[in-house]
Amino acid sequence: MANQVVWFDVPVIDLDRAVRFYSSVLGGSVHKQEFQGLKFAVLPHEEKEISGCLTPGAEGNKPSPHGPLLYFNCQGRLDQAVGVVESNGGKILQAKHPIGPYGFRAIVLDSEGNRIALHSM
Repeated sequence: MANQVVWFDVPVIDLDRAVRFYSSVLGGSVHKQEFQGLKFAVLPHEEKEISGCLTPGAEGNKPSPHGPLLYFNCQGRLDQAVGVVESNGGKILQAKHPIGPYGFRAIVLDSEGNRIALHSM
C-alpha cells in the first residue's frame, strides 16, 4: 500500500521567520520558492520522501495549536532540535518523552503558533 500522506502545507504568518525556525529545528535547509505568484518554502527531504512546505496565508489557512499533529523526523538529534525551539521563536509544550515502542517525541509550538511533534526512535 502506498503512503497515505504524500504532502502537507504548514500555514505560517511570517515566511522568513518560519524558514529560520524549521531550518534550525530540523537541521536542514528550507528552500524558499515562488510559483505563479505564490511564495512558499519547501521543507528538507530526499527525493521520493514525504514532505511539505510552509505556506503564508494560503487559502485562508492560519496557524493553530488545535489542528492535526504533524510528526517531524529528528532522528538522532531530538535533544538538539528541542534545544533550539525557544531560541527560534517556538515554545516547548511537552518536553522529550517516550511513546512506547515508537520512540520519543517532544511537542512544541513552532514560531508561527502551529503545534507540531519532533520525533526520533
